[in-house]
Amino acid sequence: MDGHFLGVDWGTTNRRVYSIDADGAVVETERDDRGVLAIAPGGFDAEAADIRARFGDAPMLCAGMVGSKRGWHEIPYVLAPADFAAIARGTRWIAAGRTAIVPGVCRLDDRRADVMRGEEVQFLGALEAGLVPDGAMLCQPGTHSKWARVAGGRLVDFTTTMTGELFALLKQHSLLADLLDGDVGPNDGFVAGVRQSQEQDLLSQLFSIRAARLLGSLPLEQSASFTSGLLIGSDVRARLTDPSEPVHVLADANLGGLYRCAIEELGGSAILVDSHSAFVAGITRIWKEL
Repeated sequence: MDGHFLGVDWGTTNRRVYSIDADGAVVETERDDRGVLAIAPGGFDAEAADIRARFGDAPMLCAGMVGSKRGWHEIPYVLAPADFAAIARGTRWIAAGRTAIVPGVCRLDDRRADVMRGEEVQFLGALEAGLVPDGAMLCQPGTHSKWARVAGGRLVDFTTTMTGELFALLKQHSLLADLLDGDVGPNDGFVAGVRQSQEQDLLSQLFSIRAARLLGSLPLEQSASFTSGLLIGSDVRARLTDPSEPVHVLADANLGGLYRCAIEELGGSAILVDSHSAFVAGITRIWKEL
């Protein structure tokens, strides 16, 4: 496909619309909180009409949780390893020539099952745009953090971790909840948590946060950062099998900075990558493959 189109990164809680011209340049973009959980059943057609009213009456290519069971239409996953051609073949039109949804990617073998929706566009887009080298290790932090390998134009393998969700659950529902209201940053408390994660005993370490606070050895203002450092450090340590290989982190400066801090503290190196540019490159390439 050629010409102007709307690329939509439609996640669980947030959504970003990109108006992309025939040359692949972003004419206009906007982020809002109209993720799939904010849309009532049967409400996606109206949402699409509203997007077109604001950004122009153009064809629309959507990626992310919009293609899940809870989304607009459930689109079957493409099996990894997957390239742009495979993803384009798995893309489904829900209105001929008007709206299509990208499939997402899965992996399944005797060892592990995993799925992603939307991140595959950014990972392959980063490679397409030359933002990462061939064979790169990538990380996209978030509620469900993704670690992936791209090589030879394909998303070769990936792993999902519940790092962000676990922090949110601890903050809302655990005995640590009253300790985790503070701001999280790459400070001394965060670094201490990353270092503590190297003991590889996460479950007991989490309880020790409460004990340390009760016994006065952990300042309240450091509790949230320490806990975040412990979780992110555990995530990074399990994935950082070759510290000499840089990790390309697709995230904003705040969350990306936390992961970079943890990676460097554990002996690795991190390079922050513009995730918006990666998505635009990826969704544009898929559009051209259709």
